[in-house]
Amino acid sequence: MVPTTRIPSPRRGRALAALALLLAAAPSPVLAARLAARDIAAPQAFEPADSLEGNFLAAYIAGASRDTAAAATYYREAVKGDPRNAELLERSFVALLADGSLPEAFRAAERLTARDGSNGLAQLALGVQKIKTKQYAAARQNLQRGGKGAAADLTSTLLTAWSYAGNGEGKKAFETINKLKGERYYNVFRDYHAGLIAALVGDKVEAERRLKAAYDADHNTLRIVDAYGRFEADSGRPDLAVAAYQDFDNVLPRHPIVRDALDKLKAGKPLAPLIGSAQEGAAEVLYGLGSAGTSQGDELPAVVYLRLALHLAPEHSLALLTLADTLERMKAPERANEVFARMPAGSPLKLNADIQIGLNLEQMGKGDEAIAHLDQVAKTYPNDVDVISALGNVQRSRKKFPESAETYSKAIDLIGTEPARNYWTLYYFRGTAYERARDWPKAEADLKKALELVPATQPNGRAQVLNYLAYSWVDQNQNIDEAFRMLKQAVDLQPRDGMIIDSLGWAYYRLGRWDDAVRELEKAIELKPGDPTINDHLGDAYWRSGRRLEGKFQWQHAKDLNPEPDDLAKIEAKLKDGLPEPEKPAATAESQAPAQPEMPKGAPTPSEPPAMGVEQKSGG
Repeated sequence: MVPTTRIPSPRRGRALAALALLLAAAPSPVLAARLAARDIAAPQAFEPADSLEGNFLAAYIAGASRDTAAAATYYREAVKGDPRNAELLERSFVALLADGSLPEAFRAAERLTARDGSNGLAQLALGVQKIKTKQYAAARQNLQRGGKGAAADLTSTLLTAWSYAGNGEGKKAFETINKLKGERYYNVFRDYHAGLIAALVGDKVEAERRLKAAYDADHNTLRIVDAYGRFEADSGRPDLAVAAYQDFDNVLPRHPIVRDALDKLKAGKPLAPLIGSAQEGAAEVLYGLGSAGTSQGDELPAVVYLRLALHLAPEHSLALLTLADTLERMKAPERANEVFARMPAGSPLKLNADIQIGLNLEQMGKGDEAIAHLDQVAKTYPNDVDVISALGNVQRSRKKFPESAETYSKAIDLIGTEPARNYWTLYYFRGTAYERARDWPKAEADLKKALELVPATQPNGRAQVLNYLAYSWVDQNQNIDEAFRMLKQAVDLQPRDGMIIDSLGWAYYRLGRWDDAVRELEKAIELKPGDPTINDHLGDAYWRSGRRLEGKFQWQHAKDLNPEPDDLAKIEAKLKDGLPEPEKPAATAESQAPAQPEMPKGAPTPSEPPAMGVEQKSGG
């Protein structure tokens, strides 16, 4: 029965913007970590509520918690309680689609389009379903009935063109795809797919023209380079293929797909065409849209596009990788691992997927499983720097510092005596491991090497190395002038980094400049209020500057923030007895400076995110 008061819902969405109402694929405490791909249509271990309202509320909360497995389950139950509620059915459809429960999503789409033929997302889903089963004419009917707008027109036009290619109607496919005109992005996308279609239907002249046009317009996009390179190699021009891959490798070194293609070309082995069927071509359309959405931060629409792409081409390696990466970005490492585990054994990306599974296990708090998994992968690939360094990262995260330093040494042995600049992280990670293992001479040498290698184009990484080395010197009362210079450089590079500001404040503290220390440490607290070390440092600075009540308050706050055991003992001693009288700090050129050094104005935007696993040095 329909309740007297119908379940409220936001405005009905008719395009992918509706996905913002639901959140895709996040871990739930009741879900166990599984490395094998699950049957996404199987019932989940969620207990349905006793009422329609209860199931709706549970589904709504699950969506807000980014758990589509639960959201799909509860919406499914809610629809059973009110099957005539169109808005509830649409929510259920979107949840099922985003969660990857496609058979049920397709059934929901059929019910939705029977009521409202203009539902663009439902028509897209049904069109994809029919392309999968080679019902190309029927697929075109669904695609033509979909919603309007730039994204819908682009998607519908490209998928329609591929449906004609599936029938072997190359002329109609080209007529359809040539309708796409406008922005440069559209033109590149158009030529790329026109070239792939031409290659599939056997028109090599048109394929060469279109793929070359796409490559000339954008030779820094991996998929375009790969399609062009494979076509040229298959056409008896391997030299052009090698040049295209090599140019890409110069921009983005060591990509597994590029390395695999170059290795095969140099060995005289053939490269298979990028697309072998209309289904794979349609999947390529959806993958491209999903990849673009992910790069623009539109995770939910991206997940839907990628789910549909993988329905058409289950072994599309880049779609699997992009979907898993998107799920990671959405704080769903468990679900990401399920996708990574689906990576085909023969894919050049298989090793990357195996590495990421281990890193995600560590993120999920399964450190022992992560180490065991990565150790096994490293034994399978004993000469791969990436997997060995990943194992070292997990060991370091688990505070196994001597073991991680040994592991990093194995990776460093593989890169030779003149390492490329992109290997600076290995020396940085090993240096931090040595420092935590209390082997400072080795740590100092590695940190200096990392500083020598880290490119100026990576300001965040450079700031972290400067900070770690300089802080360590300050903490040991060594090289104070040089440490100050380096800390100021780090602040210039990352003026909104609380840990780096803390290091500068602690340097002032070590020099006995209590007021300067308080000023910088208060800034650090504003930027990173929940860090026990910064709170402890500020307590020390308050105490020395005569603000003893405030100092004890900060120490108590630091104690409540779960500090390291050694730090906790020191904090408890200070809470009991305060600080002893300070020793007179050594005079340095910097300590004689009468005024605070000029601080940078404004915060530059980093050119790259922090390197994975990079620790920011700070300690009492």
